[in-house]
Amino acid sequence: MQRRFVGQSVRRVEAEAKVTGAAQYIDDLTFPEMLFGVTVRSAVARGTIRAIEFADGIPWAELTIVTAKQIPGKNRVALIADDQPMLADGSVNHAEEPVVLLAHHDRALLEAARRAVHITIDPLPAMFDLDTADAQQTIVWGTDNILKSYRMDAGDIDAAWATAAHVIEGEYRTGAQEHMYIEPQGVIAIADPNSGVTVWGSLQCPYYVHAALLPLFGLPADKVRVVQTETGGGFGGKEEYPSLLAGHAALLAWHAGKPVKMMYDRREDMAATTKRHPSRTRIKTGFDRGGKLVALDIDFVLDGGAYTTLSPVVLSRGTLHATGPYRCPNVRIRSRAVATNSVPYGAFRGFGAPQSLFAIERHMDRAAHQLRMAPEELRRRNLLRDGDTLACGQTVRDGVDLGALLDRALQLSHYHERRAQYRTANATEPLQRGLGIAAVMHGAGFTGSGEQYLASKVAVETTAEGRLRVLAASTEMGQGKNTVFTQIAADAAGLELCDIDVVTPDTQVVPNSGPTVASRTTMIVGDLVARGCTGICDVLRQSDLLPTPHTPADFRRACAAYHARHGALRLTTQYEPPPGVIWDDATYRGQAYATYAWAVYIAEVSVDPISYEVRVTDFTAVQEIGRVVNPTLAAGQIEGGVVQAIGYALYEQVQLREGRMVNDQFANYIIPTALDVPPIRVHFEEVPYAHGQSGAKGIGELPMDAVAPAILNAVEDATGVSFTSIPLLPEEVLCRLTA
Repeated sequence: MQRRFVGQSVRRVEAEAKVTGAAQYIDDLTFPEMLFGVTVRSAVARGTIRAIEFADGIPWAELTIVTAKQIPGKNRVALIADDQPMLADGSVNHAEEPVVLLAHHDRALLEAARRAVHITIDPLPAMFDLDTADAQQTIVWGTDNILKSYRMDAGDIDAAWATAAHVIEGEYRTGAQEHMYIEPQGVIAIADPNSGVTVWGSLQCPYYVHAALLPLFGLPADKVRVVQTETGGGFGGKEEYPSLLAGHAALLAWHAGKPVKMMYDRREDMAATTKRHPSRTRIKTGFDRGGKLVALDIDFVLDGGAYTTLSPVVLSRGTLHATGPYRCPNVRIRSRAVATNSVPYGAFRGFGAPQSLFAIERHMDRAAHQLRMAPEELRRRNLLRDGDTLACGQTVRDGVDLGALLDRALQLSHYHERRAQYRTANATEPLQRGLGIAAVMHGAGFTGSGEQYLASKVAVETTAEGRLRVLAASTEMGQGKNTVFTQIAADAAGLELCDIDVVTPDTQVVPNSGPTVASRTTMIVGDLVARGCTGICDVLRQSDLLPTPHTPADFRRACAAYHARHGALRLTTQYEPPPGVIWDDATYRGQAYATYAWAVYIAEVSVDPISYEVRVTDFTAVQEIGRVVNPTLAAGQIEGGVVQAIGYALYEQVQLREGRMVNDQFANYIIPTALDVPPIRVHFEEVPYAHGQSGAKGIGELPMDAVAPAILNAVEDATGVSFTSIPLLPEEVLCRLTA
């Protein structure tokens, strides 16, 4: 296959529509006779619903009102576990839990009506932190508050402690994080018993919504249709949550007999939707006299919130990444997600890995200080190499040279020169400066047997005019999927970019290529796109219609002839696992991921001795992600992820009061602005992935993994004080530096 477009920074295919305002987002759409829907929520974190009353002064007969009693099918959000109701029925388990739905065409009346619904709840004891839940002092879920747990062992860790010259322990914590996508959650639904249910929305995973609507209405698959509209960001926040919102809008439309739009404002979006799981990690390591790891014992806990949502798979990825990119013969990892009465936590870029990788990367720096060794040297002595075995039993065969990545990062950041310079300057200058390193890996694609279970499909079809249409459920939400698929398809079919159409995800039209998550779209689905395109060319050649080699004009003539003789030409490809990818869910061992992306990041910071503010002043990101399909988009993924992770590390604190988010606005939930973004130097190393036609690995989540530990390692380098939790706010720095 001739590569003309893969590897080139071609322009985004949807750029013009977005910059001219022609792109239609969900709140741009209206339907005849459309109503608006709102949600009445619990103000109590845990309790028994005693009464729902509707106050005088509202023409209630004009409104459509839906409670749990009016749900035609199962009152459950279909996901991993069946524990989350679509509407609370009899009890509530977190503040902001939806109880009543209202719809009307007059938004002002609707808002007055929402305030006139009074829900009386008899409170029960509630808890909001993972320590209390883990201690099982109060049980709010099952018999032990544990939503899911894993255990992973390698070697003989109990015997290994006797061989360790140094034993070092630490505890590390990460906080919740809000997604802060530009476009809030929104959907429009039409529904009735005869025609079924159709939902349009700002969605990340249309088939998740499709699967959730089937049991809610008791409908067959062909009676439910889900269509993605232009989506202004997701970051995981539009992975599982839209199933709940789509269910609410569809329930109102079902009972109203009219289309219903539900559009959250920023406050409701932040207060009621999922966030990144808070975490606590305890690590105990044993090193030999040469600084090599001989034992690694990790206890990793996530706060899952009130319902299971995606906590089991978030926990799984966090567990599998907990040892970082290091080899150690004796490992024990215990992990669990525990229930609290906070809003359910869910998917977020990195999906559990940023939490556990923060812990191991902070711990390695602290260990280096205790061993009186340079942080980069301790890492170098323990970095994984090809042929090493991970704790899950997987042998690394990526061909990556992590030592070379480390050297490249040190060189590009002028690490040694700047570190020496700042150590001298810090003795006399008030502003304290330092540099910190973090090395990470991120598994590309679904964990374990996930990709085999999904068995993703992509269809490719031709038009009589010779255009090639790519049909996949993978969504564009700002990351560049449409452009990357166009590049891959054009190369695979020997066409120009303008000959390719990437069809908008619509469950009635596109096959299920799996969710747009897990850094899998380019690597897994992109490969299916390429196979489909080459398959189309093969069919045309076997029909003696397409010469070898061919031009776009040859392709157009071949398509016209094929359609005249045989009708439409459509080909569907399905995922097939690479050889040797075997995972045992029961023993939790095997090939955890088909491949990994790798990175070494270096942060430079300054710490102000008056404001106690930490600023990132320079950032170097070196990563190996296989073949880079579009360098500009890839660099954008890294730069955006670094900025988002700077917010995670230094600014973003979800403040809860009795389980309710109190800083639920852009004005008081602080994220980085342009003034907080340092120069970010992005460098790619390429070791093409052998089992994909483009050779690409996952990239989207990688930058979330290593930024926070690199920053806190730099803060310790600047101040000599070890911080172990994020977000690292100025008040924490003040307390520690003045203690």
